[in-house]
Amino acid sequence: MRSHAPFLVGRDPQLTLLERAMAQARQGRGGVVFLIGEAGVGKSRLAAQAVGGALGSGMRVLRGRSSTTGPAVPFRPLTEALMSLFRSGEPLDDLALGPYRPVLGRLIPDWDTGERESSSMVILGEAVLRLLLAAGRGQGQLLLLEDLHDADPETLGVLEYLVDNLEYTPVLLLATVRTDFSDALDLAQSARRRGVATLAELPPLTRPQVDEMTAAQLGADGPGDVPAAVLDRLWEDSAGSPYLVEELLQSMIGAGTLVQGTDGWRAVGDLRRDVSSTLARGILRRIDRLGTQGLTLLSAAAVLGRRFPLTVLQRMTGADDRALLGHLHAGVAARLVVPDEPAPDWYSFRHSPTVEALFTQMTPGQRADLARRGARAVEELHPGLEGDWCALAAGLRCEAGDRVEAGLLYADAGGRALAAGALGSAVTLLSRAEGLLADAGDPQARASVLENLLPALAEAGDFARALDLAEDLHALGGAGLSAVRLATLHARLAKVAHTAGRWSDGNRQIDRAREVLATAPDEATEASVDVTAAYLALDTPGSDRTQHAEKLARSAADTAERHGLPVVACQARELLATVARERDPEESAAMLQQALATAERHRLPLQRMYAATRMGGNTWLAEGDTSGLLAAREEALRLGSVSIVHTVDGILILDAVLRGDHESARSAADDCLAVVRRLRLAPAVRYVLMARAALEAHRADRAAMETALAAFTEWDGAGSQEEPLSLGLARAFCALLEEDRDLARAELRSVQELEAGNPSTYHLGGTHGLVLLLDVLAGDAGRARHEEITATAMARMRWNRQFVLLADAVLLGREGAGPRAAAAVESALEVARPYPLARHLGLRLIADAGYRDGWGDPVGWLRRAEHYFHERDVAAVTGACRAGLRRLGAPVHQHRSGTSRIPEKLRAQGVTVREFDVFRLLAERLSNKDIADRLFISPRTAEKHIASLIAKTGSANRADLCARSAAFRG
Repeated sequence: MRSHAPFLVGRDPQLTLLERAMAQARQGRGGVVFLIGEAGVGKSRLAAQAVGGALGSGMRVLRGRSSTTGPAVPFRPLTEALMSLFRSGEPLDDLALGPYRPVLGRLIPDWDTGERESSSMVILGEAVLRLLLAAGRGQGQLLLLEDLHDADPETLGVLEYLVDNLEYTPVLLLATVRTDFSDALDLAQSARRRGVATLAELPPLTRPQVDEMTAAQLGADGPGDVPAAVLDRLWEDSAGSPYLVEELLQSMIGAGTLVQGTDGWRAVGDLRRDVSSTLARGILRRIDRLGTQGLTLLSAAAVLGRRFPLTVLQRMTGADDRALLGHLHAGVAARLVVPDEPAPDWYSFRHSPTVEALFTQMTPGQRADLARRGARAVEELHPGLEGDWCALAAGLRCEAGDRVEAGLLYADAGGRALAAGALGSAVTLLSRAEGLLADAGDPQARASVLENLLPALAEAGDFARALDLAEDLHALGGAGLSAVRLATLHARLAKVAHTAGRWSDGNRQIDRAREVLATAPDEATEASVDVTAAYLALDTPGSDRTQHAEKLARSAADTAERHGLPVVACQARELLATVARERDPEESAAMLQQALATAERHRLPLQRMYAATRMGGNTWLAEGDTSGLLAAREEALRLGSVSIVHTVDGILILDAVLRGDHESARSAADDCLAVVRRLRLAPAVRYVLMARAALEAHRADRAAMETALAAFTEWDGAGSQEEPLSLGLARAFCALLEEDRDLARAELRSVQELEAGNPSTYHLGGTHGLVLLLDVLAGDAGRARHEEITATAMARMRWNRQFVLLADAVLLGREGAGPRAAAAVESALEVARPYPLARHLGLRLIADAGYRDGWGDPVGWLRRAEHYFHERDVAAVTGACRAGLRRLGAPVHQHRSGTSRIPEKLRAQGVTVREFDVFRLLAERLSNKDIADRLFISPRTAEKHIASLIAKTGSANRADLCARSAAFRG
């Protein structure tokens, strides 16, 4: 009997699809194909055929396989596939990888710098993509990942990014996935719905295909040369599975019920038996032919898993090289095992039923004994249990019943996964460790696990489960756990709550940590508690929160100096710098320089990155310069710090809004929100939603702004650091663009009240700039108030400074110093150069004061503002500028453009630009007078426009026209 049919049966459509996909990849149009099917349906055989075709056409092939050996090992299939790049001996140009090279250290050991934090799968996915492109040879690449249903969460996270970004690359990703429910199958189906992947489903073979395959396996000319009874039984018992066809045929031949004679194949005896028992007996019969030592060898291999390393197997069984290789070669000949080609010195069972059949002939005691011997072999051969070996040893210890040893090994493996940023695997491994050690009654070991599990859950975004462990900490307190360790755990839990933006939960954990330490004071632990409490205090609503946070941070910094706690020292100084920024920028800079120096002296790359990020933030606030933030973001990418990347992204989004780059801000906000919402990073979500609300406000779209602010409120926006910004940068600006100055001032008064009750370290809400200008224009603020504001550090921040200078100009003009007032305006315009909307809005606001007091160029200012806001379809401000020009006796230029913003249907009906302005306002069902006030026209003109619109649009009446407008706005 042939080991395989000489050709694939029933898979022509799938093979054609793969050949076409590989041809497109060679032409630079890569993609993703998932081979989906039940176990044994022939996915691996079809993938092997694709590999042969790829190699034959000159494509590079990278192969990796997920493993069921022990717990899922982070990134195993990707690491296995990518490592083949370095075994070929060909030089690899890694310059193209740029800052992504260190990120790949998580997959490629030789590139591991050890200086990284848990990074998002997006960043690692981009790094893998760049590596694949750098390794290209102009002929395309096939990345084959088998058994993806067994893949770890981290691998799937990277693949989720790859499947969305391979279309315009010379890379074809081919993955095999079972039809059983799994995250991999969900990923494949989601990718197909998005149109970025093809699912090639492999159905069971039909009856004619089973007959054809049987004939090919037996070397017969056709199904007619195979006994009909054999074909019937194979069809009934295989359910169209190619694997079962092969195995049942092998069992029939081995049992002597199908024999070959001079006249061809004949059926002998009873073919009707229990299929499962027949299959198992057939497999065991083939194993028995390998002899007693062969059975022992494969039984030990089965305990190691479907994949097994030869070195461990040899140490377990004591077989010499000749016996080991001899039995393995016999197993290959019997089609029981195959070399695991991408991984040297590893073999695997061809099919999982072989492992299950071996288990049927082992007692539980024998299986546990083999597992214990396997664990010892792993530990002896790999004393440090580096890489995958720790997880393998943990799984074997667990199967052997050594629960404590297994728990400790799972804890070690989980700690390593956390350090490597493999959060999903870290949570899985540490959760297993926590469960095993909890049952074992070892509070010290369990506490050690929790010290890693808590931050792992927080980084993975599973805050609810992390906080649920609070009660477990209380129980541990009565189990002999030291006060220091218990307090440390409560502080870790408080940090989890802070990361999640849940300040009340964090403060409760701080209180418990202090209660524990009261029984056994320890200064070093108290410093760690204090610095976490300081960050929570800064987020906790209260009029004294900045003072309280500063006091705690200073205490932590002093203790850190005495006890040599560099991480605590850096954290404390970073917070002190944030608080000091509002009173003395130089003091803030000095604090950050100290934190930076400490981080560099103690080789703390993460703390150095945090300090650099805050330095970049200070520079942005002072001068609007984002270069420091961009450099810090690059450093965060290099280290894989997802939280800092998204924090900086939020600031850059707001910067784009203030600079008027609305399209890029919208796109970046959408991308960032998709990630931070999934990660449940509440502070980042709030900041981006605030920036999104400001974006809509700066477009004068109140409805969209309110939608963003409603989402902001749902993420605990009330009382947050970002709330003043949501009022000052969003609502107040929207009111000004609606020409409702009273409403804008009311919103800014709300900001002042908020900051009095809940001081913010975000200083762009308007209380030190815009509110001063509006109050001066209204006559409610004079020189004394101006001097009071300008004496603060916040007034010198670039965004605020433009409004402070304009307020000074108005006061100077009012004081009769016209030339100085005009010079102040020029200074304000230079400061406002990066912020076009604020610059032109400022000109519109001060024009009337300039005209009234006889200074400056109010007509020129209004013309510039009118042109700017007309181009951006801000009707209220455009109309106000035109009305102002008329009041000043200046001619108002008519714009010949603007029809492009009218929808095609309305334009075809003859609706003019001004009529369209009226039409849009009708959605709010305003009166003629209200519309006239908004557009700075007379009520009679508004009435005429409405009558014209009813006629042109064919509306039944005004109510019908309002309904049409509302539908358009919706």
